[in-house]
Amino acid sequence: MRTSELDDPTLLQTLAAARASGLTLVIGNKNYSSWSMRPWVVLTAFGIGFKEVRLLLDCANTAHRIAAYTSSGRVPVLLAGEMTIWDSLAICEYLAEQFPEKQLWPQDVAARAMARSMCAEMHAGFGGLRQAMSMNIRMHFPGRGRNAASQADVGRISEIWEECLSRFGHHQFLFGDFSIADAYFAPVVTRFRTYGVSLAPALNAYCERVLAHPAVASWVKAALAETETAPKRDVLPG
Repeated sequence: MRTSELDDPTLLQTLAAARASGLTLVIGNKNYSSWSMRPWVVLTAFGIGFKEVRLLLDCANTAHRIAAYTSSGRVPVLLAGEMTIWDSLAICEYLAEQFPEKQLWPQDVAARAMARSMCAEMHAGFGGLRQAMSMNIRMHFPGRGRNAASQADVGRISEIWEECLSRFGHHQFLFGDFSIADAYFAPVVTRFRTYGVSLAPALNAYCERVLAHPAVASWVKAALAETETAPKRDVLPG
């Protein structure tokens, strides 16, 4: 946090109030913020109590408001007492450590290793999909966002989903029970629906199960109810 922001008493009061309320998750618009969706779905799906702070993206004061919680300049951010955790995967790992009884990761060693690997791949990769098919739950762009890079990413995602469902999922979620891995790919599921991506029947069925999960459905419902818009994010992609 920059010195000028630390000297702002309003920001300091906001931060103090958030830290005093247990776990606080700071997120962006639910319609657009895929990274915010991931830890929010994990917290909600596993019944971990938290307070939500939603900040609107692409506004004149967005950076100033985010600075009340983190110097990273990005959401999501989890405040846990005096700790600030500002990365979505780090947040999920922290929650798994703090609530081992919730079994956020698969319990089987091989399944857990694969789940972590695919979440790390999602975290660091799939740039073609992100650029060509940005998350926009309210919109419908069938057939759009197709290029060599995004199509390759769709193929890779389909490949790892098929392997997980075959080896571990037993035709339910990726590793049987809902886990961090499913939450991590939930924004991809919403993208596939927005852009009308064709998938094999088994993968379409998996997407429907993810969308029907109460935590995911709750996020999507709230996203559809949002009235704020971000014009540059609503432009029809090529």
